[in-house]
Amino acid sequence: MTENRASAEPGEWDERVVSGLRVRIDRTLCVGFGDCVTAAPDAFALDAHDVAVFVTPDAVTREQLLRACASCPVDALTVWSENGEQLVP
Repeated sequence: MTENRASAEPGEWDERVVSGLRVRIDRTLCVGFGDCVTAAPDAFALDAHDVAVFVTPDAVTREQLLRACASCPVDALTVWSENGEQLVP
């Protein structure tokens, strides 16, 4: 279940807590390769600017979400565990 959504400066990043994981999309780093979308199309999509956005990240398993975030070649997706340990990248 998605528990939280936050945003810094408009458009810079989007963050959600999903299955106990804090997941952040850094929109300034994303260049639209779409590897995260390929790995978890229910969780991520590319917007009109070819930048990753959340769709329904709570619709995928924790493992699938981690794999999708780890697939980003430019490290635009960061994941922290429940205790604040950075898991990805």
